[in-house]
Amino acid sequence: MPPFRGSTFHQSIFKNYYYCTMKENFSHYLKSYRSDLPAGLVVFLVALPLCLGIALASGAPLFSGIITGVVGGIIVGLLSGSQLSVSGPAAGLTVIVFTAIAELGSFESFLLAVVLAGMIQVAMGYVKAGVIGYYFPSSVIKGMLTAIGLILILKQIPHLLGVDQEAFGTTQYGDGEGHNTFTNFFAAIGQLHAGALAVGGISLLVLILWEQPFIKKRAWSRIVPGALVVVLLGVAINQLFQAFFPALAINTSHLVGLPDLRGSGSEAIWQFPALNTITNPLVWKTALVIALIASLETLLSVEAIDKLDPHKRRTPLNRELKAQGVGNIIAGMLGGLPMTAVIVRSSANLESGSQSKMSAVYHGLLLASAVLFIPAWLNMIPLSALAAILILVGYKLAKPRIFVEQYKLKFEQFFPFIATVVAILMTDLLVGIFIGLNIGIFFILKANYKTPYFYHDKERSEMGKKQITILLSEHVSFINKASLQLTLDHLPPDSLVTIDGSRSQDIDFDALNIIHDFASVASERNIQVTLKDVPQLSLN
Repeated sequence: MPPFRGSTFHQSIFKNYYYCTMKENFSHYLKSYRSDLPAGLVVFLVALPLCLGIALASGAPLFSGIITGVVGGIIVGLLSGSQLSVSGPAAGLTVIVFTAIAELGSFESFLLAVVLAGMIQVAMGYVKAGVIGYYFPSSVIKGMLTAIGLILILKQIPHLLGVDQEAFGTTQYGDGEGHNTFTNFFAAIGQLHAGALAVGGISLLVLILWEQPFIKKRAWSRIVPGALVVVLLGVAINQLFQAFFPALAINTSHLVGLPDLRGSGSEAIWQFPALNTITNPLVWKTALVIALIASLETLLSVEAIDKLDPHKRRTPLNRELKAQGVGNIIAGMLGGLPMTAVIVRSSANLESGSQSKMSAVYHGLLLASAVLFIPAWLNMIPLSALAAILILVGYKLAKPRIFVEQYKLKFEQFFPFIATVVAILMTDLLVGIFIGLNIGIFFILKANYKTPYFYHDKERSEMGKKQITILLSEHVSFINKASLQLTLDHLPPDSLVTIDGSRSQDIDFDALNIIHDFASVASERNIQVTLKDVPQLSLN
């Protein structure tokens, strides 16, 4: 590295940046282009319809989905320490985005929330918050993703039918005007467009067919994803309608509408954050929700893809949060949606033989090239074809098998799962997660309530008193104090009690306080107490 002139502070900043983002030997990555370039092409073919479709489901400009795909591929791809994950707009954020745009009143205000969310993620990376994924109950996470899948399906039905109005307005169950998710849904069915329904129905059949073993085992099916086939087929069918059955042709309001970046007035295409709304509490609330959910989904995705990596490489989680944060800052500044590491694209990347993170970068470059050079072709894609793709994505998130698997687990797993699903569907994402999380925490506390110690008693001693030993576990925390207090309160009188802390590495102050309080008054019940390796109380 050449010498860097400037203050010591600036030098340290530069060196830190160099260490975090440039330490890899990029010549090594470029050597694997024979594997990474074809994988990047496959991921591009998978990502293009998903970028458009997720923007559609989010109620955002379709161009915003492409922006995020490009930034997620190139910027996050270079900054991330993950070798196989691919970042971009995620189905798991569609509900948040749709609701936030409606609440904030403008897309520009939402973009500011995306930028702030990115800053929060960078800060989370520096405070080493990459472990947060371990502290969310898996039942609540599965419930969140399942509910998002169900909402995604319901939200795409209008586009599948060619209906001009959304099926049920917002993501909330009721709209305050006597209508709800299901009444608006059935009302929309009466407005269907036969051509859009035909394209959507055929697209769904093709996607289902593409998932069958006799197709998936073919080598060419890994190169030609079902989503790409559906998009091309949808364009072809609509062209046939326009030529031979004009009444069935899908009008431009139900086709993709990307701007031409090469034309005059293209500067008006870009949307930027409304900085004057930074004092709006809703902007900060949205930023916090995006930062938390996007970080959680990213951490879960990279963990899953690391397990599938044949080389068993591990992603540095804190560095991943920083990379995602930088990506969201840039995407928000340019008018893009929030991003996460996405398991669908990452899996396609892995299955296509990727060897390094350069495949994600190549896919981002291909997305940028497509929107720059062939926007007219992309604008021929029917929204009903994209809706079919997203309905299948929603189905994969909310498969009946998931409900069955959760039901077969203990009640402590199933109840938080189903409560989270129902709460999100009946209220909104944030409230639903809060309800599910509290139920999950209740069961965790209940489980810990039972296991702070081991209880042993013996027959009467020579003194005629019952001998009882309470062997404290390795860690006794404040959440164990209720159980400990209850046990001490119910010890029989006229007994010999030994509280043994020899195995404990850490005993919480609250638990110690309960033990010493009991020892100080036990004589009133004629209980003789012996404290073995139990620390004294210290207020320092």
